[in-house]
Amino acid sequence: MTKYIFVTGGVTSSLGKGIISASLAKLLQARGYKVTIQKFDPYINIDPGTLNPYEHGECYVTEDGAETDLDLGHYERFLNTATSQANNVTTGRIYQHVIDKEREGAYLGKTVQVVPHITDEIKRRMCLLGEDEKYDIIITELGGTVGDIESLPFIEAVRQLRWELGGNDSLVIHLTLVPFLAAAGELKTKPTQHSVKTLLEYGIQPDILVCRTEHHLNSDIRKKLALFCNVNINAVIESIDAPSIYDVPLLMLKEQLDKTVLTKLKLSTKNEPDLDSWKIFLGKLKNPTAEITIALVGKYVELPDAYKSINEAFIQAGAINECKVRVKCIAAESINDENVKEKLKRVAGVLVAPGFGERGLDGKLVAIQYVREHGVPFFGICLGMQCAVVEFGRNVLKLKNANSSEMDPKTKHPVIHLMEGQKHVKNMGGTMRLGAYDCEIKKGTKAAAIYGKSKISERHRHRYEFNNHYLAQYEEAGMIASGINPENNLVEIVELKNHPFFVAGQFHPELKSTVANPHPLFVSFVAASLAHSKVVKQK
Repeated sequence: MTKYIFVTGGVTSSLGKGIISASLAKLLQARGYKVTIQKFDPYINIDPGTLNPYEHGECYVTEDGAETDLDLGHYERFLNTATSQANNVTTGRIYQHVIDKEREGAYLGKTVQVVPHITDEIKRRMCLLGEDEKYDIIITELGGTVGDIESLPFIEAVRQLRWELGGNDSLVIHLTLVPFLAAAGELKTKPTQHSVKTLLEYGIQPDILVCRTEHHLNSDIRKKLALFCNVNINAVIESIDAPSIYDVPLLMLKEQLDKTVLTKLKLSTKNEPDLDSWKIFLGKLKNPTAEITIALVGKYVELPDAYKSINEAFIQAGAINECKVRVKCIAAESINDENVKEKLKRVAGVLVAPGFGERGLDGKLVAIQYVREHGVPFFGICLGMQCAVVEFGRNVLKLKNANSSEMDPKTKHPVIHLMEGQKHVKNMGGTMRLGAYDCEIKKGTKAAAIYGKSKISERHRHRYEFNNHYLAQYEEAGMIASGINPENNLVEIVELKNHPFFVAGQFHPELKSTVANPHPLFVSFVAASLAHSKVVKQK
């Protein structure tokens, strides 16, 4: 029978519920258990697809095309297993389902209420992944913090579900903050006590406390927390600030979080976790033999979480190359013809990031022209690929004012244009080419050498495509379409013939990069950038 773990948060947001959930799942997986994680978000948006990245960080796209919370990226990077639409549920999706059923008459005229109708739907979704008994353990992370109005239906659903499941088939982990007051020179447990008290008022006794802290918890602090929060002393887990999120599984192993969980769920602890490959990765990550700086040119550079998966993919690709990758974020709007050389002259490579809209477009085009003409390794993702096509059209093919019809609907040369099936869509959200699509790679190309195979699958999130009307012109001038979608003949990858590394994809390779399998495009781009930096130093 599937066991359920619920992870709640208290005191403040951004304590790292996603990382703790992913780390625990990694430890349980390393012990041989089949584990998955799901995220329940309390906001009323149907999904994060229409949210500004400054609001909620990046929108993470799954294989089946779901636009989800960025925590699902952590789940996949740690576990190396794909998530799906079922792994991320929002209040908006819950309410939409219940209201649709009410309109259909499914409730037989009854008054539709938060309890039982909303809570029943939340419970149904919480148990959905466990119905086919594919997993031994399902971890459910609840977004927000205990005490938020938005979170109340989720907390109530957990209370009911725990009662229905019984004692040994579920547990609650409460992640909270133990702050250090510098003036007093001591750690304070009161915020945690109040947070647990609030949880108790809702009818939930946490089984395990994970305490985020900047300083180690001594035995007195642990005893105090155990006593006043009514948990076993071995269930007070220290989560100290770590140099990297990839250190957290080993820190949780040291604190015996996985062992405590399994004991409480009455599951075997005899198989010690196999973390050899994880430790090898960490060893390479912490002991690089080289260091490079790669420029990330984009719109949302003020918020690191806006490009979370890209930054993590660089960490993973850097470790494989035994190279520390420093990502230098440059606002596209700040780049122009006069300063581009100064901004990019010290970087080993340039990545132009994905996004929507025309803000910063000119800066991206200037950056791409510079790296194309100066032999600097270039990697374009989604809009970055489209910008590479526009820049090449304007400056090499001399197509005056060539553009994407997203930026200029009246352009005479729409080298990037709207997909036919999207021309009459008016609603935003869920209207794009989303999720995994196949791609066939041409032999003898750089893409073929990078992937080492002719057929791949990558995840998409966009509406606009390369305009095949111009394809012959581009290929004749040296920009090759090295990857093509076999179903509809859409261009997936472009590259330049006579350039050390100039590759751009219509898809988002960062979404498939994991600790166990760093993405080959990132690995190759980092390797090319490392080689370029050595050449520059020799000069």
